[in-house]
Amino acid sequence: MKKWLYLVAAIVLEVSGSLSLKAAMDAPQFHVIVVLGYLGAFVGLFAALRNGMSLGVGYGIWGATGVAATAVLSLVIFNEPITPVIGLGIVLVIAGVLTVELGSQLALKKQNTLTTKEIR
Repeated sequence: MKKWLYLVAAIVLEVSGSLSLKAAMDAPQFHVIVVLGYLGAFVGLFAALRNGMSLGVGYGIWGATGVAATAVLSLVIFNEPITPVIGLGIVLVIAGVLTVELGSQLALKKQNTLTTKEIR
């Protein structure tokens, strides 16, 4: 459970840093949020991995959720459009992450089954 909290923190910090890049164009004080956001995002991802999350799942969810959330929040905050192609891309990113997560769970289940058979 702890690993998921670290991952959520990493995603929130990464999205904050990314959105602050755009804001920094007009208000240079946002550069501080950019640096702290990205630094905190990597620390959060590191903590998630250190607490047992696999790299493929952690990085995939972090990256994909960051992309999707940044696109949606850019619409809300900066009035940037989400075209049908961008919307399709967001859906595909989410589908890809779900596929990686499901594949990871199946691989772990298979590995546990093999390990259990070896013990017998």
